[in-house]
Amino acid sequence: MPIASEKGYSAPSLEGASGIVRRLKSAGYEAWLVGGCVRDFLRGEEAVDYDIVTSASPEAMRNLFSHTAAVGIRFGVLLVIERGNTYQVATYRSPHGYREDVRRRDFTVNALLMDPETGRIVDEVGGRDDLKRRLIRAVGSPEDRFAEDPLRMLRAVRFASNLGFAIEENTWQAISDHAAEILTVSAERIADELTFLLTRGGAGYGMRLLADCSLLAQVLPEVDALRGVRQPPKHHPEGDVWTHTVTMLDLMRCPADARLAWGVLLHDVGKADTQTEDDSGIHFFGHARQGCVLGESILHRLRFSRADRETILDLIRFHMNFMNVQNMRPSRLKRFLLKTGFDLHLELHRLDCLASHGSLESYEYCRKKQAEWADELRTLPRLLSGKDLLEMGLPQGALIGKVLRIVEEAQLNGSIKTPEEAHRFVIDHWSSVPTRKDDSCFPDD
Repeated sequence: MPIASEKGYSAPSLEGASGIVRRLKSAGYEAWLVGGCVRDFLRGEEAVDYDIVTSASPEAMRNLFSHTAAVGIRFGVLLVIERGNTYQVATYRSPHGYREDVRRRDFTVNALLMDPETGRIVDEVGGRDDLKRRLIRAVGSPEDRFAEDPLRMLRAVRFASNLGFAIEENTWQAISDHAAEILTVSAERIADELTFLLTRGGAGYGMRLLADCSLLAQVLPEVDALRGVRQPPKHHPEGDVWTHTVTMLDLMRCPADARLAWGVLLHDVGKADTQTEDDSGIHFFGHARQGCVLGESILHRLRFSRADRETILDLIRFHMNFMNVQNMRPSRLKRFLLKTGFDLHLELHRLDCLASHGSLESYEYCRKKQAEWADELRTLPRLLSGKDLLEMGLPQGALIGKVLRIVEEAQLNGSIKTPEEAHRFVIDHWSSVPTRKDDSCFPDD
């Protein structure tokens, strides 16, 4: 994820970046804005961040600026912190100045320099022409650029996806030829690029590109396996599982919540392993459960945080529950609507429907019940905790969670309303707590 957001700083600004450039120049150094901020300026878009390149060494920068942080000091990269905002400032990659520096950058549209005081653009590699042609082209030899950093292959697809650009023929061929080398890159860097691809626009297009150049098979083989997995036409007229998934990504609003985007990508990942066919048609019994198994493996492999893993796996686990919402007891439906992050679940369901049969009946039903029960759902207090149950003498273990669920159900049904009533309810019933079939997270699917 972007360094600024990781460190808790606010977004950088053109004014702040210009101030850094002025201070470097006043000290006798060359300094330019470089990369995506210049590209976005020429496209008439607001930049997400601002990078600066300079002839000053990291040591010189530390003497000029009060607040700095080393993020890639052996590569000449420093963070300069101004008014709570962070700016990446890098020493020229070559002692021969900016002309040689830009020739070692990744893509022509990212190798443009700009003087923020005069507006002067320096283009040594044809980046402005490629911007007009909406083209991602490696600077110089694609093989050389990708050998320097194989992650650039994934970045090429990410930029094409987010910008809606094509990838130049030689650059594309080099990616296809060297796709396996992406696995030499750290999992964290791969995960960040995939998340940018999925959340900043053009996610469906980007995933199709990843599949076509063989990168998908390398970084997400479980998702690549969805290609060609047939579905019943009655429920999925759009086609196979892969087509369904990328269509959902096409429909997703951007910028997207990263957890939702990964939930969309992985919600049906278990279907390749669970497909069966008989006289009544094609089935995927247990695909949500298997999806959680595969999803856990993928997210762990890509070093996702525990909190994000749990949210994404919840989206996979519960996505089939919407098929039963109109038949749920009020208590169970209320519990479902009260799930942490339910809005993410509801949005995934909306996309799931729009990318298949098109019916939003269950979606609208949930929205209606949210409105109807708004006051109750907003003010519902928790009557008992696990600690309370232990103090009442219940044994540590799975029974605690089961009793809490049943107490909550009784509360949602309106049969108990106070902690005292909940306490009495448990005393009367805890020794024979029933196991309810419809408490399952995985309905037959």
